[in-house]
Amino acid sequence: MTEQATRLRHTPGAPAWASLMAHGLDAGKEFYQELFGWEFHDGPQQLGPYVRAVAHGHEVAGLGRKADGRQLPVAWLPYMATADADETAARVREYGGTVAVGPLDAETAGRMAIASDPHGAVFGVWQDAHYPGLGTAPVGTLGAPVWFELVTRETTTVVKFYQSVFGYEARAVEGPGFDYLTLYTDGVPVAGIQGVGDALPRDRGPHWRTYFAVDDPDAAALRARELGGQVVRGPSDSPYGRVAAVSDLEGAHFSVIRPVEADR
Repeated sequence: MTEQATRLRHTPGAPAWASLMAHGLDAGKEFYQELFGWEFHDGPQQLGPYVRAVAHGHEVAGLGRKADGRQLPVAWLPYMATADADETAARVREYGGTVAVGPLDAETAGRMAIASDPHGAVFGVWQDAHYPGLGTAPVGTLGAPVWFELVTRETTTVVKFYQSVFGYEARAVEGPGFDYLTLYTDGVPVAGIQGVGDALPRDRGPHWRTYFAVDDPDAAALRARELGGQVVRGPSDSPYGRVAAVSDLEGAHFSVIRPVEADR
C-alpha cells in the first residue's frame, strides 16, 4: 500500500479499521501488548467493553469482549469505509449478504454494522464521523494493519457481491493455478480475494485475514507461540515481503509481514 492508500482509508470501500471481539479481553490485551507493543485507550461500549489499540502514537485496531450468545466469530474483521452505513447495509441484504449487527452509532466516533457476504465471510462497515485518531497510522507503521485479504473457495462469484456493495474494480493477479483478485478503490489497491478451492479450512469457512506490519516476522511468530498462540504457516518469503500466519490465545488467525518496502 502507498501513501495515497493512506489518504483513501476513509474513502468508501477502503478498509478503515480492524477489530477483534474475544471472550477474554484482558488476556487478549496482554497477548497483543506483548506481541506488538500496543497500548490501549477506552473505545465505544455499545457492544460491551472495547478498547482501541495504539501503536507509535496512532490508533490502529480495536479489541472488544464478545457478548454471550452473540453469533460472531472470534476473528479479526476489516471494517470497510462507507459514506452511509444504513445504505451500505441495505445493499448487503439486496445482494445476498446478511447484516448481523446494526447499523448503530459508535458513540461519537461514527456509525457501524457487522455483516457477512453470501458465503459467510464476516466483515464490518464503518461510517466515519471524523474521529481524529481512528485508522490514521501511516502505511507501514509497525503493529498496524497493512493489508486485508478475503480467503474463500473461488473468486468469481463472491467478487460480484463486493463490487455491487462497495464499487470495487477487480484485477486478476496472473499465475498458473493462482486464483487471486486485487480490489481497487480510486485506482489504489486496498484489499485482495484469494480463492483456495478445497484447501479452504472446513472449520473456518470463508474469512477475512488481516496482515500486521512487523520488522521481523520470524521473531514475531516465535513470540506469538511463546505467548500461547500458534504458528499456522511460515515464516516464509513472498513477493510482498516475509510473512507468517499465526493465531492468538483464542484461535483468531492473522498474519505478520515485513512488507517489501521495509526491505529496501
